[in-house]
Amino acid sequence: MSIRFTAILLLLLTVAMSGACHSNPFYDPSKPHHRKDGFRNNYEEKGTRSFFELMSWKLSAWWDGVPKEPEGGYQPEVVTPDLVALNEHRGNPSVTWIGHATMLVQMGGLSILTDPHFTERASPSGSFGPKRRVPPALSLEQLPHIDAVVISHNHYDHLDRKTVERLAVQPGGAPMYFVPLGLKAWFAEQGIANVTEMDWWDLAEYRGLRVHFTPTQHWSARTRFDTMETLWGGWLLESPDFRFYFAGDTGYSRDFRDIHDRLGPVDLAALPIGAYEPRWFMKIMHIDPDEAVQIHHDLGARYSVGMHWGTFQLTDEPIDEPPRRLAEALARSGISPERFFVLRIGETRAMEPLLAQARPMPTPAR
Repeated sequence: MSIRFTAILLLLLTVAMSGACHSNPFYDPSKPHHRKDGFRNNYEEKGTRSFFELMSWKLSAWWDGVPKEPEGGYQPEVVTPDLVALNEHRGNPSVTWIGHATMLVQMGGLSILTDPHFTERASPSGSFGPKRRVPPALSLEQLPHIDAVVISHNHYDHLDRKTVERLAVQPGGAPMYFVPLGLKAWFAEQGIANVTEMDWWDLAEYRGLRVHFTPTQHWSARTRFDTMETLWGGWLLESPDFRFYFAGDTGYSRDFRDIHDRLGPVDLAALPIGAYEPRWFMKIMHIDPDEAVQIHHDLGARYSVGMHWGTFQLTDEPIDEPPRRLAEALARSGISPERFFVLRIGETRAMEPLLAQARPMPTPAR
């Protein structure tokens, strides 16, 4: 029996042993997404697959030899960030892809990180679990001072303990962490107190930034005992001249039409385009590129940027496939690739010139 297979089997057996039940201290019976023991999705209550389905996928993937490696190996395209420009940010909106779901967003005079992950593995262990294909585009020491961090949910590829701990002791003071309901206690355990905890549709204001926490269709778990005990979601950030939406991790649902209907269109949406195969297993919780294009429509986004691909091999599709699938989806929808673009790791896209030339977006597709 291979070491890889043994590790997978031990992991699955650990998951199977879960069964602890905890009460939800935030339970509000007037909110449909609240449960007495945690939270649920708005439109698809089943947020995770059963142990037996998980076992079936992992064993079939191992047997079939997936995920399939691209011929000749694959390394994501990386460029050296313009550190001077990033550190001399003068307020014009821009976005820089650091890797996976980590984006450096500069808007309203602030520097903001989404789901920051700067360590080698997306795992509770430094010895096993998904490993980075390339280092982050820049180190934590090279970042400009980070004013705010938004966390979409507590999965290990989106909430990295070592990263958030190091950001909390950055020179000049800790950022403000905006987190889903239930995660403030976890941050307190790490000695981090600069935390704003939010429920779906909550609004916070911070240094001229309006921060909305919005629903997505996903789930949460950090151990075998805490499935769906903390909330998950996306973030809509507003400054006077820019509206940015970060989806985190999500399956497709009507939630994105609801966001548009309640909060209006956005200038730029960061949407996941990877970690989608096999569809029979992933569809509820992870969108594919076609669904990302539909969300672009649903949000009324003037522009979108693809993320959540090319950094960690998490699922069965080849790691270099998502941009090709996105290009095909855009062609079928008649959308220019300039409207829904993919960045190289380390690349910065200045948004002011794009917004100046953008025509009004059509009515979102229904």
